[in-house]
Amino acid sequence: MKQLREGYTTGSCAAAASMASVLWQVKGECPKWVTLETPSGKCLNLPITAKTPFRCGVKKDGGDDPDETNGCMVIAQVDIGNKNGEISFAAGPGVGIVTRKGLKIPVGEPAINPVPRKMIKDAVRSVIGQKKAKVTISVEDGEKIAEKTFNGRLGIQGGISILGTTGIVRPMSEEAVRESLQLELSMCRKEYGDACALVTGYTGETYLCQQYGRNSKAIILCSNYLGYLLDCAEEMAFHYILLVGCPGKLVKPAADIMNLHSHTAGGQREVICTHAALAGASNEEVRMLYNCNTTIQMQELLQELSIKEKVWNSIVASVCENCRKRTHGKLQIGMILINEKNTVLAESANIQKIRREWFRCSTN
Repeated sequence: MKQLREGYTTGSCAAAASMASVLWQVKGECPKWVTLETPSGKCLNLPITAKTPFRCGVKKDGGDDPDETNGCMVIAQVDIGNKNGEISFAAGPGVGIVTRKGLKIPVGEPAINPVPRKMIKDAVRSVIGQKKAKVTISVEDGEKIAEKTFNGRLGIQGGISILGTTGIVRPMSEEAVRESLQLELSMCRKEYGDACALVTGYTGETYLCQQYGRNSKAIILCSNYLGYLLDCAEEMAFHYILLVGCPGKLVKPAADIMNLHSHTAGGQREVICTHAALAGASNEEVRMLYNCNTTIQMQELLQELSIKEKVWNSIVASVCENCRKRTHGKLQIGMILINEKNTVLAESANIQKIRREWFRCSTN
């Protein structure tokens, strides 16, 4: 099978362009390349395109997983202050502004996600130390690109979002991903035993490592392929599966949605509203939940309601039951539902046993 080529995110582009902008100002010459360390630990050597003075661009390369932003030019201009202070952000042409609650960035702020913001700050600080600075990020043709994304539905107006949690774009050819996940699960079975944790993202993995030690093993990042990995786990004679993740993806199996990709199905709003109604929410409360823009906003609203624990516990029970049916009753499924801050929202009734069996294998 062909080895697929990795790329880098718009967040990496913005950080590298910002570093180039301050290097140009400090050294008097625009660098041709900058070296950027990504959150994943990989270093990128990215070519810089000099625009007008102190405005630097980096061209996005999605590798063999191109999306709508592939090939776009991300531009940064950094205005350096004379005194020490904070680094602030501004949206130039082609970068969106957050206009609705429920996202990771407050209303009125540029749509530059938290991890890219930290990458940019780290890159700028590596050159100017603690000086105050204002970073303006632009994207050429960003408004046109945004029309092909979900930004408008999420309340991001005027351009694209600057995204990325690892700085690296990993190829997502379905055949390649399935083969890779199957191999990883098979190795997990042989090396660690009959229990495994499936996490839907790095938040779940971080939670397990924080709770049970950095050297925790038997963890598979299943991404969107929960149903496929459950099928594989049944074939490989696993006995215990621990699911860990956030509501954005992990409430979907409560509706028997086992491919968690947003292009396959949504359903989070309908799942949460249904279980809220079953838990005794009023018509008005269900309506308020239904009108929420994002799953995060629904979580915030539920936090104010007395039924919140019943809702999350009911969803977790449904997810576990549907996953158990998917594996024909051969696997025992436990689940820990967390939010983006690693706070536990709910756990399955059998969590102590499942966690104990997973920990046994994880520390094997």
